[in-house]
Amino acid sequence: MSKLRFEAVVEASKRLPIAVQAPKKQPSEYYGKLVFNRKQMAKYLSKETIKVVIDAIDEGVTLPREIAEHVAAGMKMWAMEMGASHYTHWFQPLTDGTAEKHDSFIDYVDAPGGDIIEKFSGKLLAQQEPDASSFPSGGIRNTFEARGYTAWDPSSPAFIVDDTLCIPTVFISYTGEALDYKTPLLKALSAVDKAAVDVCRLFDEKVNKVYSYLGWEQEYFLVDQALYDARPDLNLTGRTLMGHESAKNQQLEDHYFGSIPPRVAAFMREIEFEAYKYGIPLKTRHNEVAPNQFELAPVFGETNLSIDQNLLIMSLMHRLASKHHFKLLLHEKPFAGVNGSGKHNNWSLGTDTGVGLFTPGKTANENLQFITFVVNTLMAVYKNNGLLKASIMSAQNAHRLGANEAPPAIISVFLGSQISAVLDKIEESSEDDDITVDELQKMKLGVAHIPEVLIDNTDRNRTSPFAFTGNRFEFRAVGSSANCSSAMTTLNASVAMQLIEFKKEIDQKMKAGMKKEQAIYDTLRLYIKECKVIRFDGNGYSDEWKEEAGKRGLNCETSVPLIFDTYISPQSVKLFESIGVLSERELHARNEVKWETYTKKIQIEARVLGDLSINHIIPVATQYQTVLLDNVYKLRGIFDEKQADELNKDDITLIVDIAKHISGIKTNVDAMVEARKVANKIESEREKAIEYHDKVFPYFEIIRYHIDKLELIVDNQMWPLPKYRELLFIS
Repeated sequence: MSKLRFEAVVEASKRLPIAVQAPKKQPSEYYGKLVFNRKQMAKYLSKETIKVVIDAIDEGVTLPREIAEHVAAGMKMWAMEMGASHYTHWFQPLTDGTAEKHDSFIDYVDAPGGDIIEKFSGKLLAQQEPDASSFPSGGIRNTFEARGYTAWDPSSPAFIVDDTLCIPTVFISYTGEALDYKTPLLKALSAVDKAAVDVCRLFDEKVNKVYSYLGWEQEYFLVDQALYDARPDLNLTGRTLMGHESAKNQQLEDHYFGSIPPRVAAFMREIEFEAYKYGIPLKTRHNEVAPNQFELAPVFGETNLSIDQNLLIMSLMHRLASKHHFKLLLHEKPFAGVNGSGKHNNWSLGTDTGVGLFTPGKTANENLQFITFVVNTLMAVYKNNGLLKASIMSAQNAHRLGANEAPPAIISVFLGSQISAVLDKIEESSEDDDITVDELQKMKLGVAHIPEVLIDNTDRNRTSPFAFTGNRFEFRAVGSSANCSSAMTTLNASVAMQLIEFKKEIDQKMKAGMKKEQAIYDTLRLYIKECKVIRFDGNGYSDEWKEEAGKRGLNCETSVPLIFDTYISPQSVKLFESIGVLSERELHARNEVKWETYTKKIQIEARVLGDLSINHIIPVATQYQTVLLDNVYKLRGIFDEKQADELNKDDITLIVDIAKHISGIKTNVDAMVEARKVANKIESEREKAIEYHDKVFPYFEIIRYHIDKLELIVDNQMWPLPKYRELLFIS
C-alpha cells in the first residue's frame, strides 16, 4: 500500500464519534433564534412597520424606502445583540451555489479619520452593488461592464451565520436582466399564484392567494476526510473517475434504513441542532440505499423560503462534516456501481383558505377542483416535458438519471391506479357524473396484535421522475447538488401558463352559453385525452419504456448539451416571456452559461483523469510489472528453461495483461488529449459542449476500464489510491 494511502486508511480507522453537546432545551425553545422572523420583528419593529412588511410579504406590495429604514434599524439592533459585526447580501448566482460579500457595520461619525459608529441604513438593506462581471452571465455582462445590483427579498427572512447578518436578495444586471436563480423563481411563483387564484374562483370566490409549497429530500454521501484527501479525483471533480467495485457494496440491501453509524449519527444530531436555530424544520434522517449514503428532509414550506433553507443546509452540512472529519459529497454520482444521490422535490399548491389543491375533497365540487388541478398539471408536464428535463439536467445528474436507481431521462407522470381510473371515467362519462376519490382503505394483516394499516389512494413508483403521491407531486429527477430554483421556476411557470389557457377556454365556453360545470368537464375531458401519453405507471428503467416513450413523442434526448436546446425553443421562449418570468435574451444567456459550465466540468475531469493515469496509475503498474519480470528472470537463472516456463506461466500472463492495459490507458489518454485540443478551438459554447460530449467524454469509460482492471492485478501494497472497499464503509 502506498504511504499516502496507508496513512489515510490508518487515520480513518482511528476516528471516533465527536461528542455533540446535547441541547438542554427542546427544539421549540430555540427554533429560529438565528432568524429575523416575525417573532423577532415583534420585538424590534413598531406595529405599523410590521404591518407594512407583512403586507409586502403576503400581498406582494412594494416596501416604501422609509419603511426599509425602520426595518434596517431594528434588524441591526437584533443582529448586534446576537453578536453580529458584519452584514452581507446573500444571493444565488448561476453557479448552483450562493455568494456573499461581507461589510462591517462601522462607519465614520463625521469626517474620515474621526470616531466610528455602527451604522446600517435602509439603503444598505435594500440594495448593494456587487461585481456582476465576475459571475456567469452568458454575455449579459462583460469584464468592463461590472455593475450589478442585489435587492432585498423581504419574503425570505434574514439570518445570522457566525458574526454576519445574511440578507437574502435577488441579483440583477445594471440593465435589469436576472443574473440569479431567485429572480425568475419569484416571478414564476407570482404567476402561478395569480393563475391558480383565477381558476380556484371557479369553485370558491373566497380564495385570494395560492401558495406554491416545496418539501425537498436531500441525499448525500459522507467519506472520511483522510481518504478523501488521498483521492485527487474526489478533490477536484466531486466523483471517483476510477475505482473497481467493492466485492460488497449495496447488493445485500442491508444499508437502507439500517442502523446509523455512530459517527454519522453524531454529525446528523449537530446538523439538526443547527438547522432548528435557523428555522429549518428537519423531520427525517436515515441511511440511504448505497453504503455511506444518507438522507435528511424537512417539513414542507413555501417554495421560495424552502429553497433558501436548502441552500443554507447544504452550506451547514459542508462545514459540520469537516468538524466531524468527514467530507460531504453532493455529486449526483460519486461512485460507480452504487446508487447516486438526488434531491426529490415534493411540490404542491394550497390556498389561503386552507385547501390543498392536490388533495381529494369530500364533495363533488371539491373533487372537481382537485381533478382540475391534477389534469392541468398533467397538461403542463405533457407540453413541457423536454423543458422540465432541461431544468434538472447537468453534467453530474446525467450520470445518475436512468442508471437503475433513479428516474430515466424521460419525463413521464405516475398517477397510480385509483387516480388513473378516475381520469378514465371522466374521459368516458358525461358532466352529470360525480367525481369520487376513495378515502383511505384499511388493510388487515391477520396478526392479532398488529393494528389495521391505512392504505393511501396511490402507490409509489420509484422509477417515475414525476409521481403523484397522494396530495402532491414528487419531482424525483432533481439532482442532489442542484439549486431547486431551476426546477421549481420551470414547473411553476409551466403550470401557470397552463392554468391561464384553461381559464380562457372556460371563459370562452361560458360566454357561448355553456354552464360552468359543463365547460369544466368538457375541457378536462379533452385535456385527459390529449395528455394521456405523459401518463406511465410501469417500470421506467426498462428498455421497452424508452422505445414506447419515443413512439409517444416524449423527449428522449440523452445528450446534455442538446437537452439544453429546449430552453430556447420558440415554445419555451413564448412560455417564459408571456408570463414575465424570463426574456428571450435572458434564456439565451442562461444557456450560454449551461453549455460553458458543462464544457468546463468535462474538461476538468478529462485533465484529472489524464494526470492520474499517466502520473499515478501507469508508474505503479509498470513498477509491479518490473517486479514480475524480475521474478521471471530469476527463476530462469535457477531452473531449466522448461521448468522455468512452467513456473513463470502465470506471471507472464499477468505481465502481458498489464502491458495491454498500460497501452490501452496511454493510447486513449493521448487520443482524449487530442480530442480536447480540437474542442478547445471551437468558439461557439454550444458546439464546444457538444464536441466535449461526443468526442472527449466517451474516452472516460474506456480509460477507466483499463485502470479498474489493473486495480485487480497490481499488488494491493502498491496501489496508490484508496479503494472503494475503504472509501464506502464508515466504521
